[in-house]
Amino acid sequence: MPIRLYVGNLPKESIEPQALEEMFADAGEIMSTKVIKDRKTGKCRGFAFVTVATDEMADDFIEKYNGQSFMENPLKIEKALPRTKEKTKEDGQDESAAAATPAPVKTSGKKGGGKKRTRSQGGSNNNSGESFQPDPRWADELTKLKEMLAANTN
Repeated sequence: MPIRLYVGNLPKESIEPQALEEMFADAGEIMSTKVIKDRKTGKCRGFAFVTVATDEMADDFIEKYNGQSFMENPLKIEKALPRTKEKTKEDGQDESAAAATPAPVKTSGKKGGGKKRTRSQGGSNNNSGESFQPDPRWADELTKLKEMLAANTN
């Protein structure tokens, strides 16, 4: 079963996968090398992933190359954590998006890049003491609805 390895502490400049492959040439058979780049600048984000064929090869790779200098930076190599997708019970949205390798976000043609907006605790219109904050675009409407429900129940 292929093992994915995290290669960190890479310089934040343009790095080609071939440069890493050349450094790891005597490590045995490397299945793939992927340098993670910034979408806008095309420069390295400081890490890459190397996939090797077996767990034993991964252990040997880590032992041999962890701490080795690459472009004047000591490499940090470890087994990559698997991607996880955890769903919340309330809204069904992905909580682990920041922890995993980022995936492209589809937007519905609206500006804002699909980023979540959060509200500070001091400016909350949510009087019920719930632990989540409503979307700021709908917070006023939500407050009005809560007031209407409270008036109807009395």
